[in-house]
Amino acid sequence: MSVKFEKETIRETAIPGGRRHDIAHEVGKKLTGGKSQTGGYLGAYLQELQSNPLRTKMLTSGSLSALQEVLASWIARDRSKNGYYINSRVPKMAVYGAFISAPLGHFLISILQRLFAGRTSLRAKILQILVSNLIIAPIQNTVYLSSMAVIAGARTYHQVRATVKAGFMPVMKVSWVTSPLALAFAQKFLPEHTWVPFFNIIAFVIGTYINAHTKKKRLDALRKKASR
Repeated sequence: MSVKFEKETIRETAIPGGRRHDIAHEVGKKLTGGKSQTGGYLGAYLQELQSNPLRTKMLTSGSLSALQEVLASWIARDRSKNGYYINSRVPKMAVYGAFISAPLGHFLISILQRLFAGRTSLRAKILQILVSNLIIAPIQNTVYLSSMAVIAGARTYHQVRATVKAGFMPVMKVSWVTSPLALAFAQKFLPEHTWVPFFNIIAFVIGTYINAHTKKKRLDALRKKASR
C-alpha cells in the first residue's frame, strides 16, 4: 500500500494596513526618537528650546504665523491676483510672529513664571490664571490687533485705534474661554520652557479659524457688492 503526502503551500498574507502602519511607525520614531535614538526631532527641538529659548520661539512663532495665513486663505478659498494662496500678508505675518509675538510672549510668560515660581498650591494656580487673563492676555491681544491693523493697511493712529476698539472684546472673550484651559493644562503636564510654543500652537489653531472666518465674510461681501 502506498501513501501520498500532499505538499502544503504556505502563502504569506499581507496584513491589512501594514504599509501604513510601517510609515506611521517610522514617522513616530523620527519625531519622538523611539527606543534607539536620543529624542528624535521633538527631543532636538526641546533641547534647542532650552539652550536658545528666544531664538527658537521666534522661529516657531514666525513659521506658525506665516502658515496660519496660508492655511486660512486655503480654507476660505481666498486667492491672490495671481491665483495663489500665498499673498503679500504671508511674509508680514512671519515678521509679526518672529519679531513681535514671540519676544512679547517670551517676556510676559517669563514674568508670570517668576511671580509664581515654587508656588504649587491650588490658590496659586488659580491666581496665576487670573493674572494671565486679566493682565497678560489684554496686552497680547492689543498688540495683536494693532499689528493686524497695520498689516491690513492701517497707517494712522485713529485707524489702528478703531481696529483695536472693534476687535478687542470679541478676541478677549475667546481668550477667556481658551486661556484658562490651556494654562491649566500647561501647569499640570508641561515643563515651563515649553509653555510659549504650546501657547503658540493654541493661538495658531484659534487664529487660523478667526482668519479664515474673516476672509470668508470679506469675500461674501465682495460677491454681494459685485452682484448689485
